[in-house]
Amino acid sequence: MQHKVIDTKDVVIRFAGDSGDGMQLTGSLFADMSAIFGNELSTFPDYPAEIRAPHGTVSGVSGFQVHIGSCHVATPGDFCDMLVAMNPAALKANAQWLKRTAMVLIDSDTFDEEGLKRAGLKSDPIGELYIEDRTIIIAPITTLTEESLKDSGFDKKTVHKCKNMFTLGMACYIYNRPMEYVFKYLERKFGKKHPELIEPNKKVLKDGYNYAANIQAIPNTYNIEPAHQPKGLYRNITGNQATAWGLLAASEKSGLPLFCGSYPITPATGILEELALHKSLGAKTLQAEDEIAGICTAIGAAFSGSLAVTTTSGPGLSLKSEALGLAVMTELPLVVVDVQRAGPSTGIPTKTEQTDLNQALYGRNGECPMVVMAAHSPAGCFDSAFNAAKIALEHMTPVLLLTEGFLGNGSEPWLIPSMKDYPKIVPPFVQPNTPYKPFERDPETFVRKWAVPGMAGCEHRVGGLEKNHEGVLSSDPLNHAMMVREREMKIEKVADFIPGLEVNGPESGKLLVVGWGGTFGHLLSAVQEVRNSGTSVSFAHFDYIMPLPKNTEEVFSRFERILVCELNSGHFVNWLRGKLPQFSYRQFNKVQGQPFLVQEIVAAINDNML
Repeated sequence: MQHKVIDTKDVVIRFAGDSGDGMQLTGSLFADMSAIFGNELSTFPDYPAEIRAPHGTVSGVSGFQVHIGSCHVATPGDFCDMLVAMNPAALKANAQWLKRTAMVLIDSDTFDEEGLKRAGLKSDPIGELYIEDRTIIIAPITTLTEESLKDSGFDKKTVHKCKNMFTLGMACYIYNRPMEYVFKYLERKFGKKHPELIEPNKKVLKDGYNYAANIQAIPNTYNIEPAHQPKGLYRNITGNQATAWGLLAASEKSGLPLFCGSYPITPATGILEELALHKSLGAKTLQAEDEIAGICTAIGAAFSGSLAVTTTSGPGLSLKSEALGLAVMTELPLVVVDVQRAGPSTGIPTKTEQTDLNQALYGRNGECPMVVMAAHSPAGCFDSAFNAAKIALEHMTPVLLLTEGFLGNGSEPWLIPSMKDYPKIVPPFVQPNTPYKPFERDPETFVRKWAVPGMAGCEHRVGGLEKNHEGVLSSDPLNHAMMVREREMKIEKVADFIPGLEVNGPESGKLLVVGWGGTFGHLLSAVQEVRNSGTSVSFAHFDYIMPLPKNTEEVFSRFERILVCELNSGHFVNWLRGKLPQFSYRQFNKVQGQPFLVQEIVAAINDNML
């Protein structure tokens, strides 16, 4: 077979296997080495929803998809150019995502009678899954790994944990990836406690590379040149890391210590874990006994003068709802990060959705308005978290920042910013020797002053009962009506401090595609594809939901119809219908625990152009 080296602008690779096969690590390493090489990239970890699902079954398959390119990459890709399937279940679960030209690498040692049975397959998985026309690379990866480490002294269980390094070596050959990054990773990971593991893992990696280079079954290898990016220092970052760092940046710019009180919950736990690593930056973290304790400790920290944060996902947000009302009533600054997942109840905890928006907007008792924001990309979580903290601190309000499992666990290159380019955060603290009424407001912003314990002459009472401007408990009907209206006006006035809605494409026309949150990359890619086919279409994406940008009505008025795309049954489109009922809305929704496919959106756009 004649070997070809093909230059291509982008490829999508999906690594899949049992939870213990190390596919998340393999995909992460492949993504990181590609980022260091200079490629644009987007990743999508796809975890099994069941804890300890039966070995070898479809429900236990763990996947990691990475899209790398020499051009702009906005999504992890719809379908993959190569699938690494470490067992029959991984092949069955992911065959639907193969391109017609895809290459499939399988570990033939796992395709025995028992493995096929566990996956619900018979004797011919390639035929049963209708993938005979793909390039199938059948390699005895388990046996080859055992042969590679036969002199290592490791037991068989430890040897089998190195299979992922063998497959990573093969992928490095096929896509011309430099292995030096993986060598450095192994040295960092095992250097102090287990240095004896460094050389064996390096050997397996190189043996996988050499095996791929010497077999005749791989017809082509591929070059993906570095992307032309603005100069600067980059790193590959997940949304949860970026959220944590954005909060740390806000702590620096405000001069306030950061406190995070949270209860661990998938997929938000990574934010708490990341913040816990940065005690040197003044961050304090508390792993609370439950969701209610998490938010209540954060409210206490806000009262004491800290930048207060609590993190959660949908079920936890439900438990925090009463305390959210307390934060609204006391008018204390608080950032609540909700990394959304598929529900209701426990739902599918490792899968992504946008189904918490109604809860974010309405899920509290009484007239209880608060700012609601959404992050649109993994790297964008940094700015979103920073801005959420800025609004909370400067407007004395809780802010609910919505991200998603797709963003929190996914990653992309991030140009590390300089903190001198970020604005100062100036909380409205009471000035010394000035009269103080706890709920007397700025006449322009309706923001009250912030007094923390220890400020002489500023002693006051906070709590869930209604008060008047002097901070005295009051059940007077007119006072209650006034305070309700003032708290509402304070949130509406935030619109004066957020960016206007921007239009990507023609400023007016037949159709405006609208989205919010983590659908940004998929919608942008779909709109660009439609434009490339000769159809004029525009796109607007919302990072601010409550309040809406001030120019939303003016932007919408320039288009005949508005197509709202979201990963729920219509939360945002119904919010828009309530706020701006005069416009013609259409909707495209998906509730499958998975991100949009670009091709799905392209089809929806074309349907709505008719």
